[in-house]
Amino acid sequence: MKRFVIGIFLVLNGVAAQADLKVFATVPEWGALAKEIGGDKVKLYTATTAFQDPHRIEAKPSLLAQARQANLVVAAGADLEIGWLPLVLRDSGNPAIQPGRPGYFEAAALVNRLDVPAVVDRAHGDVHAAGNPHTHLDPRNVLKVGEKLAARMAELDAANAAAYQAGYTAFAGKWQAAMARWEKEAAPLKGMAVLVHHQSFVYLSNWLGLKEVGALEPKPAIEPTSGQLTGLLARQQTTPARMVLRAAYQQDGPSLWIAGKAGIPAVLLPYTVGGTPEAKDLFGLFDDTVQRLLKAGR
Repeated sequence: MKRFVIGIFLVLNGVAAQADLKVFATVPEWGALAKEIGGDKVKLYTATTAFQDPHRIEAKPSLLAQARQANLVVAAGADLEIGWLPLVLRDSGNPAIQPGRPGYFEAAALVNRLDVPAVVDRAHGDVHAAGNPHTHLDPRNVLKVGEKLAARMAELDAANAAAYQAGYTAFAGKWQAAMARWEKEAAPLKGMAVLVHHQSFVYLSNWLGLKEVGALEPKPAIEPTSGQLTGLLARQQTTPARMVLRAAYQQDGPSLWIAGKAGIPAVLLPYTVGGTPEAKDLFGLFDDTVQRLLKAGR
């Protein structure tokens, strides 16, 4: 009888352990959002870090192993992961996380996307047919995605549905208060002209009213050339930028060169969770981003 009771305990304990929602997030920001919503109900694996270009990831066996075990894949979408995620999904052998199934979730599909091209032509660089995929840098998008993500998590793990809804409600309340604070603090940035390394910050600029007057890349995902940088420097005479922005995963050489020549700050922004020591979570990401912009804009 004692062995039977122990056996039942181990089985139940195993079921409880398996009840955790296993989330495979392609990028840190959406992994952080899933954790905000699910807390200890979520077992999170994030496929990339803030110091990796999410466009260029190798579909390694370690990613396949994690995807094979996942209940839910949370992707940025809009072709951000087009070079590697389809391979990971296909070769994982996990039918539950394939596109079109409840276990596959794309953030970009839930928001209004910017920079949707009229014509897709790879001669223009790494153009995303569905629009700019860096949607998380407008915190209003984070709120929209969070609502739908909580519902999807509840659908996949009905036993913890109430916990996911409560997690999202608590997060949304704190997030709305933080957005109001960020917008008030960032008011001096409105209309400020900036250069960017890559068009990573379109949604951030749209939210804060920054004016992007040039990119160091001559075409999306084409490394900055001397001709492009020289041309941007010449344009400083007529269309001066106040700073040049780059993400944590981008090389600092081009932005430091043009900043030095133009006499403007080169600003490293975290871009995603973990991009700077201060950007430990989603709140820290925007706290640090706003403060770095304000410091450079003084």
